[in-house]
Amino acid sequence: MTKLSLEELKKLIPDYVIEIAETLQEHDFEAYLVGGSVRDVLLGLIPNDYDVATNAYPDDLIEIFPKSIPTGAKFGTITVVGEDKNEENFDVEVTTYRSEADYIGGRWPTKVEFTKTIEEDLARRDFTINSMALNLQEFDTMDASSKPIDYVVDPYGGLKDLEKGVIKAVGDPTERFSEDGLRPMRACRLASQLQFEIEPKTFEGMKATNHVTKHVSVERMRDELVKLLMKSSKPSIGLDLMTESGIMKLVIPELLEGKGVTQPEFHVDDAYTHALSVVDEAEDSVKLAALFHDIAKPRTQIEDESGIHFYGHDQLGAELTAEIMRRLRFSNQEIERTSRLVRWHMFYYPSAEWRKEIKGKTDLRGLSKKELTKAIEDERKKSSMAGWSDAAIRRLIVRVGGEDAIDDLFKLRIADAAGNPKSEFNPEEIEVLAERVAKVREQDMAVKVTDLDISGTDLMSELKLEPGPVIGDILEHLLDQVIEDPLLNKKDVLLGLAEEWIKNK
Repeated sequence: MTKLSLEELKKLIPDYVIEIAETLQEHDFEAYLVGGSVRDVLLGLIPNDYDVATNAYPDDLIEIFPKSIPTGAKFGTITVVGEDKNEENFDVEVTTYRSEADYIGGRWPTKVEFTKTIEEDLARRDFTINSMALNLQEFDTMDASSKPIDYVVDPYGGLKDLEKGVIKAVGDPTERFSEDGLRPMRACRLASQLQFEIEPKTFEGMKATNHVTKHVSVERMRDELVKLLMKSSKPSIGLDLMTESGIMKLVIPELLEGKGVTQPEFHVDDAYTHALSVVDEAEDSVKLAALFHDIAKPRTQIEDESGIHFYGHDQLGAELTAEIMRRLRFSNQEIERTSRLVRWHMFYYPSAEWRKEIKGKTDLRGLSKKELTKAIEDERKKSSMAGWSDAAIRRLIVRVGGEDAIDDLFKLRIADAAGNPKSEFNPEEIEVLAERVAKVREQDMAVKVTDLDISGTDLMSELKLEPGPVIGDILEHLLDQVIEDPLLNKKDVLLGLAEEWIKNK
């Protein structure tokens, strides 16, 4: 745990939070910073948000803070709008001290009672490192000799656990997790995010309450999974904990099918472990695709005299990815983007066949970008497989979902290789391809039907066609032609191609 000075602590708590606390104090109420924001500032981290607890009731808060949103007043929470020195607004949740009981659906308390002390409020929280409070109303009494921890209310040993790097439930773990089935998943996320260990009794409590966790809404599970992936430098820690505790079986059981699935000679790990390694290597924009990229390998595995194969795992993987993400209620846009990346993650440069042809002649792994570029060009001049044409690159861009998506495909490909120490892949290959792609992208390129210099209305008007599916078929045919040769993207030329297509059909 970071040994913060007073000045360092104050830099982590915005003025608008202190002003809210001072306003409460002026009205004879208490104010404590609570929850994860206390944990983060004590670790020297900037919190994502700031929560304040007080003995003021919701009606008092609404009266004290005219700029507030009372949507959670029933449960004691008012959102107060704070303003920083640049006059930018920020939301701060201010909650009345409370206790909770009679949880339903593995998530929601049906009984909420307001209490009188901060200690009673802290008793309802999940983990010891989240059950501390920082006394904000005494900020003005601190001097240079003050130690921040002297102003921390810590009835459950959160400071000690923070120092040891331990996730530990408040009180009885089984009772805590029975109250809220999302808490075990949050424990996995925090352990991953902070690279802490989960205390053994707490972990046993997590495993014993899977029957509660399974009733948590899929939206809550999805959001916690995304936080784990995006907020962890090493998400595999949390993902493995989800597996060991039984939670993964409730969220993405398909991922577990990869355990023990042996891969060909140029892989170190089984399919499950490799997927987690790739997630660790991946940038945020492709972490979901990294998690799912080999999801179909167990279902496509075959073995013959030449070894183990996973033919078509990229195509089936895209279908499985879409199915899983629909189940977890991701947006249609995110499902489409991620499943396309999974579908095309196996692409090779310059081409799979060309690579096979030069294999044994040139070891691409140890070459610099300059050396690699020369080796590719030398082989292309001699080879019957001339590598990828501009048209092939345009087709890849279209298939993967457009010009923005091609960058993410490169990121996924590099993460896939970096997650496998035995990979033959040289990341410099992507840089060579990226330069080729950049040149192609400089051209006036049509990557979707709406980029064509002709519309369905034009086709119906000029060729006297009736509305119907055939109009879409013609436009898709024209797009294929223009991808092959961008110079064809002229209205009169396209009309001629459309007439030829109709004649042949």
